[in-house]
Amino acid sequence: MGTGPSRRTFLLSLAGAAVVTGFDPATQAWATTADPAHQFAKLPHLDGKLVLPPADLAPYADDFGHIIHRTPLAVLLPRSVRDIATLIRFAGPLGISVAPRGQGHQTYGQAQVKAGVVIDLSSLDKITVDASAKTATAQAGALWHSVLTASVADGLTPPVFTDYIELSIGGTLSAGGFGGASSHFGAQVDTVKSLEVVTGTGAIVNCSATRNADLFDAALAGLGQFGVITSATLNLVPAPQMVRQYTLTYPTEPAFTAAQRKVVADGRFNWLEGQLIPVAPSGWTYALEGAVHYESANPPNDASVLAGLSFVGAPQIQNFTYTDFINQLAPAVAFLKQTGEWFDPHPWINLLLPDDKVDAYMQRVLANLTATDLGASGLVLLYPVPKAKLTRPFLRTPDTDLVFLFSLLRTATPDTDALTVQQALARNRALYDSAVAVGATQYPIGSIPNLTKADWVRQYGKQWPRFAALKKRYDPFTIMTPGQGIFRQ
Repeated sequence: MGTGPSRRTFLLSLAGAAVVTGFDPATQAWATTADPAHQFAKLPHLDGKLVLPPADLAPYADDFGHIIHRTPLAVLLPRSVRDIATLIRFAGPLGISVAPRGQGHQTYGQAQVKAGVVIDLSSLDKITVDASAKTATAQAGALWHSVLTASVADGLTPPVFTDYIELSIGGTLSAGGFGGASSHFGAQVDTVKSLEVVTGTGAIVNCSATRNADLFDAALAGLGQFGVITSATLNLVPAPQMVRQYTLTYPTEPAFTAAQRKVVADGRFNWLEGQLIPVAPSGWTYALEGAVHYESANPPNDASVLAGLSFVGAPQIQNFTYTDFINQLAPAVAFLKQTGEWFDPHPWINLLLPDDKVDAYMQRVLANLTATDLGASGLVLLYPVPKAKLTRPFLRTPDTDLVFLFSLLRTATPDTDALTVQQALARNRALYDSAVAVGATQYPIGSIPNLTKADWVRQYGKQWPRFAALKKRYDPFTIMTPGQGIFRQ
């Protein structure tokens, strides 16, 4: 089912609510009037546009999750980084919240803001490749698909891609960015050479591991709490010509994760993920998905690649060009958009599980999880990443040498049955609580309701004092990205 009249009517009714004249930082409330424009009458000149008509704000009161709906007061369509700095400098002393938005692929309102300003970064999408330096510099609104196209033309590629590559550079670098190559290169935030950031004070700052390093550390996987990533210089690696993907089936979860540990340790796959597939009437099949890069004149030896992996049945083997492999979700996404399932609610949860607890935890989860719980197009992913590859301090992980990314990607029934969404959210909260109890952390792109400050303090652990101190330094007015619910609850 697509974006039906009930959702459109709901969003438009939100967007058509009374507009405001002034903001009271003490009460975090706006005084209403028929004319919102005068609130921004003293906003300095912009190269771009500040959008105020309520009907034009409706898309920004929604996201890929289709669960949370917060209507902004305005949307900035910047034509320059200077526009972003101007807006933030204006908004800070007034206590007006600001949220950067790339593709809106969040699932629980993380990039939404009630009665504040959303910065739509999609217009800032320039990409330049420096083949000699093996880097690409991309503005925050550029898509990873576009970076792939630009860099492959020079025989280069970013080391890590998420499975879905129509995401923005700024969006994934604010969160982390996991993918099948994370077992070799870490998350996308671990492949960044430098950043340009507009802080919560409106300062435009260039930073790297050796220049303004505290802001570099804060912005990468910082969930937009310290400012807006406006540009990133990414390290590139040589792009292979071809990819051979192997799908191996395992009968039990412990056998599946044991095989994953083995191939992470020996590094035989350039790309590694894993999927858990429900089997009717109950039960699960476990599919290890590994891939090897090669040149067409020198294909891999399958027997050598698969030696000692003790899978059951025959392996599935597919060959792709490199770009087709990285973008292999495109046909499925096109189908989901055609059927409308792409526009249904997505109460996802993403957790990072400690290696020594993953098997027991997953077996408890799977004992109470069915295909019905996933929805028509839901997925369960589980794959390991060496902790040593994850170098960014605010991408929080369990304290084991190997961590497992567990993604429960539900698609709920359409909004004619809101109870199903609420049930999924309640189950997500229970999954989160039981995971934290065994030393897990969340990968904060999903839908976990009722997160408290205590939850966030636990998430950041020993890094919390630094996180809070950098927040005060770079966002002293506490206006940045309130939808995460870390400092404004």
